[in-house]
Parts: sequence; structure tokens; C-alpha cells
Amino acid sequence: MTVTADDIRGAAAQIAGEVVRTPLVSAKRLGEILGCELYLKLENQQYTGSFKDRGALLKLKSLTAEQAKNGVIAMSAGNHAQGVAYHARRLGIPATIVMPEFAPVTKVERTKNLGARVLQTGDTLDASAVSAREIGAKENLTFVHPYDDPLIVAGQGTIGFEMLEDQPELDTIVVPIGGGGIISGIATAAKSIKPDLRMIGVEAELFPSMYQTIRGLPTASGGNTLADGIAVKNPGVLTREIIERLVENIVLVDETLIETAVHTLVEEQKIVAEGAGAAGIAAILKEPARFAGRKVGVVICGGNIDVRLLSWVLARGLVRDGRMVRLRIGIVDRPGVLAQVAQLIGETGGNIIEVYHQRLFFDVPAKQADVDAVVETRNAAHVEEIIAALKAQGFPTRVLSSRSDEGRPPSANLMTK
Repeated sequence: MTVTADDIRGAAAQIAGEVVRTPLVSAKRLGEILGCELYLKLENQQYTGSFKDRGALLKLKSLTAEQAKNGVIAMSAGNHAQGVAYHARRLGIPATIVMPEFAPVTKVERTKNLGARVLQTGDTLDASAVSAREIGAKENLTFVHPYDDPLIVAGQGTIGFEMLEDQPELDTIVVPIGGGGIISGIATAAKSIKPDLRMIGVEAELFPSMYQTIRGLPTASGGNTLADGIAVKNPGVLTREIIERLVENIVLVDETLIETAVHTLVEEQKIVAEGAGAAGIAAILKEPARFAGRKVGVVICGGNIDVRLLSWVLARGLVRDGRMVRLRIGIVDRPGVLAQVAQLIGETGGNIIEVYHQRLFFDVPAKQADVDAVVETRNAAHVEEIIAALKAQGFPTRVLSSRSDEGRPPSANLMTK
């Protein structure tokens, strides 16, 4: 069993007008930073915020009248859940979604708000899948797999035709991999038009299941990843065959790169992406030479990131770039000294966000104190300027927060200059 380009053309006709025909936008500013001609396929603009709308709709439209009446069941950490719930409600099909206990609160609430019955069980997606199949068999519900289904793959593959229709000169397409449904579909569609087009997959280092499987390596996945949308321990059987045949390579990206990619998309392109959605940018940050000078299409596969988590990612990015630091400053504890410190920081262009006066719980003499100041700065060089100014006036100062570029990819460092 496999999926053909004709299957995907048929899928495109069936779902036309019922999902968003998302734009492929030129990302000139970010492309200049990364050293390639970059285009972003904005699947985060689907109604439910991810590409999952496509395959879910196609699968639901394939049901018999009896199956539709009985209802469907799916397991998902969030995006597939919302796609199934939304289109099931549109089509009048009862939907039950089994979500793992770690599923983001925002995705759980949105799925409920879309009319689905949500059951949270299992500490992994695989455990949720077992429960979903058991419940489905008991209640005579049709199981809607998130990736290992020809109809799901065909639905997601419509993205590939759209990308080449909008930009026929693309020579490389980068797609995140969880179970492999989206990259399998896109590769099948795109390479039917341009056989020499390079397909590059991306997985989180903590969940390299497809990378390991196609190389015959022991599979070992787990951990807390920002890219929860591609945190899959057991990739698909159907998708594995397609990926082995059509995908050139899979890049593994660590959590720092994923964070940097989310931050960079917001700052440079004003695009909000979840961790999985930004994984393609993380791959280019990791291996810029692989993409240098090429016409690269990156699928921003989802934008369903919790607002609080996004705020933390952005703040951590400022710290990494040296644009926000926590300084510990030694002072003599007497009136007017703190004002002097604040004036020095202000004169050098720093903006004090928070101040903590440490007297009681530090090993300092009774007439002295440590002041911890969180300061907004321009860059790492500006931090050094502020520290030098404080030391010159007799205030010993050191950085408490990390702002080192050590271990960051060269392209990522370009964004801090």
C-alpha cells in the first residue's frame, strides 16, 4: 500500500474550499540571515492552526453513512485532535479524542471547544493510541490515525502541489517529521513534478524515531521537548517506506535550536510558530552550508503554542542574545548609592527592568549589599560596556544569567549582531 500523486490530486479536489489555501511567502530578511532564498508555507494559518486540517477532512469525507453516524475516535497531542474535531463538527460526525496527559492545556481546551469528547490518558502518545483503539472497538467508532493512513498522507500531500504552484523554482523543501505523514505526502506530490527536488526532514533530537528506524538503529526517544507536535516514538509503516524512497536526509535539532527558531520567526518575520512548526528553520540554523544559495521552501506546519510558553521562549532568547542580563553589583549599603548605580546603567543606555536588594541571605559584610539588576541591553558588547562603567566607579559586577554564544550555530549568532 502506498500513496500516488494522482491520489493527492484527487484529495486536493475533494478538500478544495473547505480548508485554507495557505500562502507561500518570501522570507527575504530571514533568508539573507540564513544564506538562502527562503520561502515559508504558512500552515499555521489553517483554521485550527496546523496542517492537520487537510488529512483529517479527507479521511472524514471517506466515511460511509453508518460510520459517520457512529462517530470517530483519534489519539493526538493536540493538532490532529483539533483538525478531526473541527471537521467532524462541520460534517455532523460525533468525535472522541484521546489525548496524553502531557498535552498542552491550550490544545486540550480548544479541542473541547470544537465539540469533541476529550479523554486524557497515558503518559505517551503510544499509550493514548492503545486506549483509543480499545475505546473505538468497544463503541464501534472509526479510528482516524494521525499519520499512518493513505488518506491522511494524501490530504497532507496537497501542500506539496501548492508550494510548487506558487514557486516552481524551489529546489529544496524542508518538512518536520513526527510520524511522517506530512513529509510523505509532500515528497510524493513535489517529486512527481520535480524528481530532482531535495526533500529534507527534521526531527527533534529527543525524538529521532524515523531517523533511527530507517537506519536500522535501536529506537530510543523521550524527554520534554518544545516540539511536542513531532514527539513521536513509533513512526508510521506506510510513511517509513515513502521517506526511505524520497527523502534525502533527516536533520536532528536540539532544544536550543528549536527555541532559537521560534524566537527568530517572531522577530524577523512576525510569524508565530509552535516548536514543531519552527523545526525547519532550526534545521537550516544547524546546517547552513547544506542550504546555502538554494531556493528553499520550509513548511511552518503549526502555530499552536501556549502564549505563556511563547513569552518564556522570547525572554530566554533575549537572554541568549545578550539583550537581557541579570547583573550582581556589589555596593556600600548607604543612602544614594543605589541611585548612583541606576544612573550609571542609564547613562550607558541600559534599561533596568527589575532590582533585588540582597542584604540578609548572602555572605556579605553588614555595611555592604549585593544588588541584582535585570537589565535590557542592545547586545553582548553593550553588556560589557555597562559592566566596565560600573567597575570603573568602584562597583564590582558580574553576570548571573547566561549570554554565551558558545555552542550556537554561526547563523544564529548573526541575529545578535
